[in-house]
Amino acid sequence: MLRPVRFLAPALVLAVLVGCGDSGPTPEQQVRTTVSDFGRASAAKDYKTICARLLAPKLIEDVTSIGLPCESALKRGLGHVKDPRLTIGNVKIDGDQASAEIRSSASGEEPSQDTLKLVKVNGSWKISSLGS
Repeated sequence: MLRPVRFLAPALVLAVLVGCGDSGPTPEQQVRTTVSDFGRASAAKDYKTICARLLAPKLIEDVTSIGLPCESALKRGLGHVKDPRLTIGNVKIDGDQASAEIRSSASGEEPSQDTLKLVKVNGSWKISSLGS
């Protein structure tokens, strides 16, 4: 009779471990991913991705207020930047708002310390301010 119990115990342990599995990325990880994606897209001059996936609607509205589509406005503002690099520091989450301290640098330009603001839009973190 002891034999069935011996096989049942490992099955219970396995069930408990599976139940404690990964529940997905934390809000901080999601914010870091958005900021990292922004850094990579900026370096690749992939303004389409920045506008379509990474910027909050209000920021797109602000960017396009100069009368150009989002991608064209970003190209005008960032197109001359060579070899941009972005390092993420401290990230703070406050409900549906977040901030990420960043250090950015580019060839021929002084490094800069800024804070990006992010907002959660339809379950995804979007950049709502490009620096303060």
